[in-house]
Amino acid sequence: QVQLVESGGGLVQTGGSLRLSCAASGRTFSTYAMGWFRQGPGKEREFVAAISWGGTNTHYADSVKGRFAISRDNAKNTVDLQMNSLKPEGTAVYYCAARRDTYLYSTSDAYDYWGQGTQVTVSS
Repeated sequence: QVQLVESGGGLVQTGGSLRLSCAASGRTFSTYAMGWFRQGPGKEREFVAAISWGGTNTHYADSVKGRFAISRDNAKNTVDLQMNSLKPEGTAVYYCAARRDTYLYSTSDAYDYWGQGTQVTVSS
């Protein structure tokens, strides 16, 4: 089992950057595929990015490709999401998710563990 805690959210202007971090408990973090999802006001939760357990493979939603970057440090049990060129539609609660698997997934129902979320607000 793994527990996830996100941090790094906040208020940023359009075009700005933020770096979110997700800290995971447990000694088996390196065996988990990790994902970031977001849920905007009145919207369903949507996929943002995912990374395989070794960090070799990544996958992004088309809406963030080229602007966001996911990375992980298995020695520190963390997974980060660097967000650049933020847009107002990026305003959402961002969630970190984990699944013990060799593959990475872009659907929320594939993930077993979730953090509590961190709020990102992009002002126009």
